[in-house]
Amino acid sequence: MKPNTNEYPPYYQKYLDVLETEDVFEELLNQITELEDLAKALSDEDALYRYAEGKWSVKELVGHITDCERIFGYRAMCIARGEQQPLPGFDENAYVSNGDFDGRSIEDLVDEFLACRMANVVLFENFTNEQLNRIGTSNSAPISVRAIIWIIAAHTSHHLRVLQDKYDL
Repeated sequence: MKPNTNEYPPYYQKYLDVLETEDVFEELLNQITELEDLAKALSDEDALYRYAEGKWSVKELVGHITDCERIFGYRAMCIARGEQQPLPGFDENAYVSNGDFDGRSIEDLVDEFLACRMANVVLFENFTNEQLNRIGTSNSAPISVRAIIWIIAAHTSHHLRVLQDKYDL
C-alpha cells in the first residue's frame, strides 16, 4: 500500500507522484532489469557521457542511485528495528564527487546496485506490518519504513527517466 502523505517529508512527493505502480516490490524488481538492459547497451566510454556541463556522467548517476539505495535501505532497517536516534542526511553531490564512479566500469557499478537492491528486497519483504508502519526521524523529519521503501522505488524510477530523457538512453 502506498504511504500516506503524513508518513514522509513533502520533498519526496515529486518522486512519488511519478511512480506508476501499485506494487512496490514488483517495481523494485523491474528496475533491476531496466538498469541491466541500460548497462548492456553502453560501453565504458559511452557511460562517461554528461548531457550538459556540470551534470553527472551516466556512471556517476548509477553510483548515486546505488548510494541512495544503501542509505535509504539502512534508514529503513534502523527504523524498523526501533532506532530512536535521528538518522543523518547526506550531501549527494559530495558523495558523487568522492565516489570515483568514472574510474569504474559501468558493469561493476550496475553489479553493485543489483547486490544492494536484492539485499534490500529480501530485507523489506520480511518486515512485519508493525515494522513497515514504524516512524522514525531521518534528515530531521519523521518518516515511515513503508514510505522509505516507496521512496527508493520512486527515486530510482526518477533517475531511470532522467537517463532516458536527458541522456537519450
